[in-house]
Amino acid sequence: MNLPIPLIAGRLLRRYKRFLADIELADGRIVTAHTPNTGSMKQCAIAGYEVLLSTSDNPARKLPFTLELIRVNDHWVDTNTQRANRVVEEALRNGSLPGLAGYRVTPESPFGASRIDFLLENDQERVLIEVKNVTLCCRSTVACFPDAVTTRGQKHLRELMDAVTQGYRSVILFLIQRGEAQSFTPADDIDPEYGRLLRQAVASGVEPLACQTQVTPEQTSIVHLLPLEL
Repeated sequence: MNLPIPLIAGRLLRRYKRFLADIELADGRIVTAHTPNTGSMKQCAIAGYEVLLSTSDNPARKLPFTLELIRVNDHWVDTNTQRANRVVEEALRNGSLPGLAGYRVTPESPFGASRIDFLLENDQERVLIEVKNVTLCCRSTVACFPDAVTTRGQKHLRELMDAVTQGYRSVILFLIQRGEAQSFTPADDIDPEYGRLLRQAVASGVEPLACQTQVTPEQTSIVHLLPLEL
């Protein structure tokens, strides 16, 4: 998926009130940017890190700048969680995800009391996919999720298990945004209940996928699958 262009370089000064970040631009100006990420951004929202911002000329916006990428350990990390589903949707529609090609794709499909990120359908089956954006490494080359306790994520795992009992294929897709990652595991030290539910879900037939992205200042795209450590 192509990123907004041109992106503007800066240096992170602080992230605060969850959705705000102060950035020092190359010319010395300090601007406040919208931060589209509800997680803790642990390991990413570090003062002094290089960032890339997009800008909007929409007069209705209070903040024209949006924080798009942060450079962590010499890799760009796409921290914009609003883009994660679009990256996955692009891969689903072009048939590049193993085992998930050749389906009709419906984003934001109602299921139970929630909306699941994607419903895939063909003449033989229905597949529900929930996407989680992963920006944390719990070991040097092991990506992990979540970066904060997530009751919403726990709820999604329970719903995916319910879907299996109703005859759906269910997939939990972890979108790995850390370029140094070589595998994925749940962040048991941060949210042990999520880790327990993930293992229960997999044992119940929910299919886990860890899809690593390649992130550049021009685009974010899925490049390959990573092994899971469950």
